[in-house]
Amino acid sequence: MIHFTLKSAVAAAALLAASGFAQAQEEIIFGLSAANGSLQERTASEFARRANEKLGDTAVVKVFDSSQLGKDKDMLQKIKLGTMHMTLPSSTMPEIAAEYALFDLPFMVKDRDHLARIDETLFRDVLVPAAEEQGYRPLAIWENGFRQITNNERPINTPADLEGLKIRTPNSSWRVEMFKTYGANPTPMSFSEVFVALQTGVIDGQENPLTNISAGKLNEVQEYLSMSGHVYSPAYPTVGVTAFEKLDPEIQEVLKTTAEEVALWAREQGAADDDTLLKELEESGMKVNQADRQAFVDASKPLYEKFAAEVDGGQEMIDKAMSLAD
Repeated sequence: MIHFTLKSAVAAAALLAASGFAQAQEEIIFGLSAANGSLQERTASEFARRANEKLGDTAVVKVFDSSQLGKDKDMLQKIKLGTMHMTLPSSTMPEIAAEYALFDLPFMVKDRDHLARIDETLFRDVLVPAAEEQGYRPLAIWENGFRQITNNERPINTPADLEGLKIRTPNSSWRVEMFKTYGANPTPMSFSEVFVALQTGVIDGQENPLTNISAGKLNEVQEYLSMSGHVYSPAYPTVGVTAFEKLDPEIQEVLKTTAEEVALWAREQGAADDDTLLKELEESGMKVNQADRQAFVDASKPLYEKFAAEVDGGQEMIDKAMSLAD
């Protein structure tokens, strides 16, 4: 019988390392569609930095931005299959679980403090379990930001100004329905395709948080920026449940707790970026106007009715979210 002592185990480990037989460092592949320099990318990089400090030699998180590993739909499939570990969907989440369309309801989120209260209740109690039923696990809610409308035709003050405009939306059936309701001609496409589509006139405009407008350099191909703030769009650092649970439990815990920590950092960054980015975009030549919020609120009632009618527990979710606003 062979007996191992601590001293012999350490010696054996050193010998294995020297011989090249030490256990390989686990690589955690994190892919996202957001552009380099966007808040989503910066948050993913901050997450990787913090997680890697905690993981030491056990594992390393590697971030691939700008759809290097595929479109959102592709990356969601990859984390489910286990060919990569994490991705950062935003507006595509309602296609996974309809409950996430709560964030596609216009003006649902009042401000970032309101979002924090939704995070502590509806996200953990309703949204996470809904995604897990489909094989996914969002680890936190990260900042993407309040969405604004840009186009090359005219300022958008009311929904009537969108009539007939080809507006790019994410691949979200709920966002498409929103812009149809407003009278636009919504055109879903991946963010990586938006710049060229605007440049060539395939579409007239798009809607995104300021951080994505800036990082995507959309100000170079758009004339008007209308501050509508029609949707607060979270981003969800998400893993495939099966592949995630195959990781060492200590690695799982580091990824989960770090994702939650970075959520607070991201909201602070998003708030700080709002005024700075607006000024930069205006100085770049974009013509900025403030949209008529009440006109958009009034036009959005059918979307709330649709959510309440089509999503299980939809009206209860709306009521709960609204009760957390103050």
